[in-house]
Formats: sequence, C-alpha cells, structure tokens
Amino acid sequence: MEKIPVEILGLTTSSASSGAYALILKEIHGNRRLPIIIGAWEAQCIAIELEGIRPPRPMTHDLIKTVIDTLGSTLSEVYINELREGTFFAKLLLEGYDVEIDSRPSDAIALAVRYGAPIYIQDSILNEAGFLPEGDGEDEENIELPETPKTPDVKPQQPKKISTLEMLQNQLDEAISQENYERAAQLRDELKRMAHN
Repeated sequence: MEKIPVEILGLTTSSASSGAYALILKEIHGNRRLPIIIGAWEAQCIAIELEGIRPPRPMTHDLIKTVIDTLGSTLSEVYINELREGTFFAKLLLEGYDVEIDSRPSDAIALAVRYGAPIYIQDSILNEAGFLPEGDGEDEENIELPETPKTPDVKPQQPKKISTLEMLQNQLDEAISQENYERAAQLRDELKRMAHN
C-alpha cells in the first residue's frame, strides 16, 4: 500500500450535488487528480486558510489546531486511506503519538493546510477514483471531472473555480432560499468584513 503525496489543486463548484464543492487533489510527482465532494462549510474552512483570511473568531479547525499545539504535538501528516461505497476516509497522524485518528478527508485537509502538513493518498484509491486531465496535463484551467463514485449517472461538467467571496455569496443565497435568516445574517456580516479587508 503505497502512499502517494498530493497537493490541493483547487476548489470548484460540484455538478454532482447542489451546494457542494469538489476539492481537487493532484499527485505531486505525477498527473493524476482526485476529486472529493465536500460540503460548503468544509470548503469555506479550507479556502479561508488557503487565501490567508483571518476570521474574527477561531473556526473549529483553528480550535482543534490550538488543542493539538497545547498538548505539545503537531500534525505530521494526513493520509486518505480508504474508499468504501463512494465515501473517502482519512487518518490524522500526530507527532509524538503512536495512534491514527479517524477523520473525514475534508476536516483532515482543513487541518493540513493550517499546519502545512503533507497530504497522502493510498495509490489504489488514486487508481480507482482518480483521473488524468485531458491533453498534456499542463493546462490546469481545463480540468474535466469524472463521474464521482457517489453519483455514477451524473455527467461531468467543466468546473468553475471560485473565490471565497463567491463561495460565501452562494452560501448566503442558499440560506435565504431556505429561510435560515440567522445563518444568512452571519454570512452577510462575514461578506462585509471581507469586503473591507
């Protein structure tokens, strides 16, 4: 079971599920890509850290990082180790501890970007669920997503790269349409804060 190092290529809107995003991982020493469908909140947690945005209050992943730091450890790596019935599973490995902590890949990656920790995927998962970009692999903007394991009858579409602002605006629109006005107010305030930075 070979561990393949990967990096985050980007976040895109997902055609497979409304309100979801595709986190695209790319192998560092090759061209294979792996899309993982994640929720809007998880996508926001990853995007905020990647873009260097500091929210006024710590997010859950910031809190978890603080707890790990306070215990005198650090995140040494994230390992996406299993794909079962269309669902990915991951492990967190902490420095100085001989345990593997179960995690959703989205949460594990949100922590990895906060630590700058390496992300690995089991080779068999890349073989099963990964894809090669069309063409020579040099044009990062022309990624075509394959059908995801969870939704085999959904046709892949050209992903649209989105910014954190666009993601928050999409979440605001969704909160309003669901009449979740408390969440909408929080998102509105966050959009205003980001617009002033």
